[in-house]
Amino acid sequence: PSGVMDQMASMLCTEAHALFLDCRSLAAEQVPLDVAAAGLTVLVVDTRAPHQLTDSAYGARRAACEDAARRLGVPALRDVPVDGLAAALARLEGDEQRRRVRHVVTEDDRVLRTVEALRAGRTAGIGPLLSASHASLRDDYEVTVPKLDVAAAAAEAAGALGARMTGGGFGGCVLALVAVERADRVREAVGRAYADAGFDEPGF
Repeated sequence: PSGVMDQMASMLCTEAHALFLDCRSLAAEQVPLDVAAAGLTVLVVDTRAPHQLTDSAYGARRAACEDAARRLGVPALRDVPVDGLAAALARLEGDEQRRRVRHVVTEDDRVLRTVEALRAGRTAGIGPLLSASHASLRDDYEVTVPKLDVAAAAAEAAGALGARMTGGGFGGCVLALVAVERADRVREAVGRAYADAGFDEPGF
């Protein structure tokens, strides 16, 4: 039960832009993301945690979201407005399903706010949104692993404007938005944090 994000990104992404993709209509917009012009860089941390996107883990989360949408009487959780989230959560049973719904609704809101910031040329302003996204993926959607969390936390502690796992979770990479002059410091900090945790050296 997978989606179209990876395929659409592979076909449509262009240099110095973020792809704003509507997975319902398949409408796509290229949103300027010229990090170099803002004095920033995107540091990609290969956490050396191979993707372990098991059918059961991914499928369980998708099923929980689909069940919640049925309970709430909406076609999909994207149809729950963020200002109606508290009321929606009150109608659900079970903490796990509430956390899954909270992640999806707040993540959609973060995407919209990220696009708004990028359209306005406020590239640095998306950093906190990236970090909030990672925290939600970790705590509410529960798809991170220790290597992802250590990399994101170390990058932020060393001065990254924000850091977030990418992909479907359970492994993969972390993206850190970093001022160019801080990139080496962030890279070294992530390496030290990995060593302290007993992990294999990450790639960058």
